[in-house]
Amino acid sequence: MSNGSPEERVSRVVQRLLVERSLSPAIQPDDDLRVAGLTSLDMISLVLAMEAEFGLLVPETHIKPDNFQSVAAISGLVTALLNVD
Repeated sequence: MSNGSPEERVSRVVQRLLVERSLSPAIQPDDDLRVAGLTSLDMISLVLAMEAEFGLLVPETHIKPDNFQSVAAISGLVTALLNVD
């Protein structure tokens, strides 16, 4: 597992995805990832990447645009899911 806070880890995964899509990886925690250029298909990749990064399963009920809108939103979701265990 990677080092860092959940937000730092989420940020690294999002930045990797942005670079893979040839988009600018310079984003702030509250920046809208769709505005940054990520598509709905990229959001699915993001769900899978978060599951792999944190070793958790994101329940279907939590896979909605609001939870994956920004690094801050994803970090909040991941933190909540990690604290459930």
